[in-house]
Amino acid sequence: MRVLLAGGGTAGHTSPLLATAAVLRDGGAEITCLGTPRGLEVTLIPEAGYQLELVPPVPLPRKPGKDLIMVPGKLRAAIKATGAVVDRVRPDVIVGFGGYVSVPAYLVARRRGIPLVVHEGNAVPGVANKVGAKFTEFVATSFPDTDLPHARYIGLPIRREISTLDRAAKRAEGRAHFGLDPDRPTLLVTGGSQGARRINRAVAGAARDLGEAGVQVLHAAGRVDEAIVEPRPGDPPYVVTAYIKRMDLAYAAADLIVCRAGANTVTEVAAVGLPAAFVPLPHGNGEQALNAHPVVQAGGALLIDDAALTSTWIDNVVIPLVSHTGRLGAMSRAASDIVRHDADERLADMVREACR
Repeated sequence: MRVLLAGGGTAGHTSPLLATAAVLRDGGAEITCLGTPRGLEVTLIPEAGYQLELVPPVPLPRKPGKDLIMVPGKLRAAIKATGAVVDRVRPDVIVGFGGYVSVPAYLVARRRGIPLVVHEGNAVPGVANKVGAKFTEFVATSFPDTDLPHARYIGLPIRREISTLDRAAKRAEGRAHFGLDPDRPTLLVTGGSQGARRINRAVAGAARDLGEAGVQVLHAAGRVDEAIVEPRPGDPPYVVTAYIKRMDLAYAAADLIVCRAGANTVTEVAAVGLPAAFVPLPHGNGEQALNAHPVVQAGGALLIDDAALTSTWIDNVVIPLVSHTGRLGAMSRAASDIVRHDADERLADMVREACR
């Protein structure tokens, strides 16, 4: 079986693609991935050992203007480039995860009569997958109430090192890997693959108070210059990095995470039972707050508006929580029962079904 997987841009599209690709490859499938030159896929997909084909991106502007007028021409160019890839690879099935690169893949699949599978990562579907879902009966969703034709709730595919992670067993290794103290309360901070200025500034601004409370921090800032912290002698570690490749060890090291609420982040954090303070992205159609809602409602996480996230909130809410082992334990148990851990297998089964 030859499979063409289309998705990229951010980790929200690339991570489930890679998780699904691993299952399909283990089953003997030949995998080719379709992306654009702009996204994380340029690095992550070749590193994982998959062939990557690049086509021009077709961003959809949110407002009328010159960029919107140029969309039809860009889309034609992307369809032509995608068609050339399809002619060369000759896939038996095309799988799309949304984003810029998926629309031309969906249109080419329809024109060529190639079986198509669509996976929607967010609670609220994006434009690309609204288009793709019209062309196939094989539509998978990460959340049970996502409104798409033919939708089947299977969950969000996540990497096996995350879905099978035993945080307690890996805690010492995780803290040693990042140069953290083995015994201190540990806060993990991340704004996603591109960082988040609001989160960076709020947590970095509370660095002295975190240190005085004995809390150490692992902070993936995207842009390191937005989270410059110089711990005083004797303070707990405050480790700042642009990007964390070993998220399994980061989750294992942490007692609590402050993060955005992209579907991939919400699913991974809940799957490993890591208590969270979710800070939904304030832009878009509100999907991040909806992504977080099931975990928050179950008691596994807190939800804080982006505009309300300040250093004072970190002082008043995060510092007491990260040191409260009883409450963290209850949150962990609540979170770990929310998401499906086998979505990668379920989506791979759907791909095989579509191909048959």
